[in-house]
Formats: sequence, structure tokens, C-alpha cells
Amino acid sequence: MSAPPRTVILTGAGVSADSGVATFRDPQGVWAQYDHREVATPQGFAANPRLVHEFYNARRRGLPEVAPNLAHEAIARFQAEAAARGGSAILVTQNVDDLHERAGSEQVWHMHGELAKARCDGPEPGTPGCGAIHPWTDDLGLETACPACGATGGMRPHVVWFGEMPMLMEEIEAALAAADCFVSIGTSGSVYPAAGFVHAARAMGVKCVELNLEPSENAYAFDDGRYGRASDVVPAWVREVLGDS
Repeated sequence: MSAPPRTVILTGAGVSADSGVATFRDPQGVWAQYDHREVATPQGFAANPRLVHEFYNARRRGLPEVAPNLAHEAIARFQAEAAARGGSAILVTQNVDDLHERAGSEQVWHMHGELAKARCDGPEPGTPGCGAIHPWTDDLGLETACPACGATGGMRPHVVWFGEMPMLMEEIEAALAAADCFVSIGTSGSVYPAAGFVHAARAMGVKCVELNLEPSENAYAFDDGRYGRASDVVPAWVREVLGDS
């Protein structure tokens, strides 16, 4: 098997699970301790911004405690090899962690935002802030001032909450239309619009591959599926397509 010249890779929570990052469906994970409507919706933030900040501050502080795993490293290697061979491998992730970047991936599209960034949205609904996005490793709170405009009370995590539109959708759709191969890694196949990417790709004749712990809810739509821990199946697939002996 040879590496396809133009690949779009989608990753979900399963690719970071082997690094110890809890998934949304993990009964022992951080999400099990909170109602997502209270900490991951615009309405929840409006009702209790301190609680939402506490939730995301804890998650942000936990980022340095986890490290990229072999799946992240294999994806970064695939991207580098694709570019070296005159192709491309665009990485779209639903994850808000920075493990892909720390593994060496240089082109990462975070459709659900990034935990290590903050955005100025304005202190009150209907009074938008300056919209500036800042790298952010410290805690956020109601007293945090925007480094760009100086306003307080309007800083929020630069993440997509339930009910909000994912980022970079036009760019992702264009990349899928131009791809030769679509690879979905560690996703449930139940969260839209990402779960619809495989159907969009198939409609355009793009080969679709699933690498997952177990078959996803839309596994039937893929041409090929490899199942097991991400740190096992992703490196194995990369070695296969790159022609490692």
C-alpha cells in the first residue's frame, strides 16, 4: 500500500485516551462529575461563569500532566512523510488538548477549539468583546482582563460548547472535497457534524478508513477498519501505508 497524496485525518477523544485524557463517555472521567449543560454550554456560562471557569481551569492545569502517545507521534510522522513525498495530510481534531502539536504535528485544525487559548467575548450577552484570541496557560476568571482591549468579565475558554458551531467548517469541507483518503481515528461516529465527514467523503469517491478501539456508530460507511488501542493500530497503519519493512 502506498501513501495517498492528499489525506484528511480526523481525530477524536480515542486518540488521547491512551495518554490518560478522559473521554466524554468515560464513567470515571471528569465529565461524569459534571452536568455538561452547566459547564459546557453558553447558557451554563451565562448562569454560572465561575463554575465554568473552575471546570476549565482544572482541565487546563492538567494538560502538562499528560503526554503524547504513540498514536500522536505516528500521525505527526505521517504528516511529515506525506509532505516530503509531495503530498499533504491535513489533521482535523475534535480534541481541545495540545497533544498533537506536542507530538510534532504542524498543521492541526481544532474544530472544537483549544483549551490552551482564551477569547474575549464581552462581559454581557449582546455586548461582544474585541474577539481577540490569546494563548493561555493560566487560570481564567471574571476578573481576568483581555490583554488586547483591557475589558474584564468577558474572557472565556476558546472552546466550542454544546449548541455552538464548530470552527473551520468551510475549510474542512474544502479539504474533504480535494482528498484522496479520509481517515477517522478514535471517534464515536455519533457527534455531528464530524460524524458526517465520512458520508461527505464517500459521496465524492474518497477512500475512507476507520482506526478505532471498536467499530463506531457509522463504521458501515468506511471502506476499511482497523480496531484496537490507538497507540497500537495507528502506528501499524502508518507503517503499512508508508511502506516500512
